[in-house]
Amino acid sequence: MTQIRRLDTDELLRLHHDKADGAIQEELVRRFEPLARKLALRYAAKGEPLEDLVQVARLGLLKAIIKFDPERGFAFSSYATPTILGELKRHFRDSAWALHVPRGVKERALELAGATQELSSRLGRSPSVGELAEALGISEEQTLDALEAYHARYATPLDGSPDEDDQLGGPRAQMLGSEDEQLELTEYLAVIAQGVDGLPEADRMVLYLRFARDLTQAEIAQRMGVSQMQVSRLLRAAITKIRIVSGEQRDPGDEPTAEDAR
Repeated sequence: MTQIRRLDTDELLRLHHDKADGAIQEELVRRFEPLARKLALRYAAKGEPLEDLVQVARLGLLKAIIKFDPERGFAFSSYATPTILGELKRHFRDSAWALHVPRGVKERALELAGATQELSSRLGRSPSVGELAEALGISEEQTLDALEAYHARYATPLDGSPDEDDQLGGPRAQMLGSEDEQLELTEYLAVIAQGVDGLPEADRMVLYLRFARDLTQAEIAQRMGVSQMQVSRLLRAAITKIRIVSGEQRDPGDEPTAEDAR
């Protein structure tokens, strides 16, 4: 192995082409490791772990070493670069998608990502669908399909990240199937809509502030210049009146008394 490391890279490539050798192959991978890592870094912002991308890039590097023919006169790095990039693109196309997407659409989606970045830099703004379609030479409908496919690469976990959980009030998994606190408000609004026109102005106002503006009783009291207790009484009375008008509740005055029963 010490003797192999003393040889220059061109000599190692010629020896490996003449007769594949595991030790020479390992030394070439070691020497061109920085190139593989540099190319993997281009895709680091796409959501995949960097070390996974580096492994994919190493695989592309190994394929380039195996297939490289020094007799053609090309520099190895010029030959290896498109091979490594092709392996990285294939990884995103075939492995890094949360949903099943046809291969043709995946390829357009990756081309779209590159075109978007290029046009954004050139135009100084986000490109329109029409501009992306023209750059890719496809229809706007195909461009929209590619956009949807690109955003389908990853699925948001139900557990979520700590930051997301803080914003949402808890993990998504815990929120699924939980009681919707707005259902009661919806029921009130459905009842209110049936009889609000027949209410006095003060009743309509307190209902509007509570259910349309979503103010608290304290806020309503401050707005109307009354006590919070008065607001509470107004709300109960207004809702009772509406329920009577809508037929949901009987008017207490219509209830039979003990004298009527006799």
